[in-house]
Amino acid sequence: MCDVFAAIVLLMAAIGIEVAATALLPRAEGFTDLGWSAAVLLGYGVSIWLLSLVVRTLPVSVAYAVWAGVGTAAVAVAGYVFLGESMTWLKALSLALIVVGVVGLNAAGV
Repeated sequence: MCDVFAAIVLLMAAIGIEVAATALLPRAEGFTDLGWSAAVLLGYGVSIWLLSLVVRTLPVSVAYAVWAGVGTAAVAVAGYVFLGESMTWLKALSLALIVVGVVGLNAAGV
């Protein structure tokens, strides 16, 4: 049980770092700004490394689905809240369906 809890904590950290790195992408200016580009690449590298630790405990199908699904939804929310991107009802509904899918995978796989 403790191993699963630790894996979930690492997975949430991996998601948070990946979301932060993705939110920094506009500052990298198409990878022409070396400082921001390095931050983005470091964030992605750390996130994947943490995910690789998570799959030692959780099934890769569940871990990756949660990482990708929650990460996608969180990036969309961060884009809306911090980057001035639009949020339509269709976009919000689609994000909700992603969350429902991740919850369903967790219910079926862990």
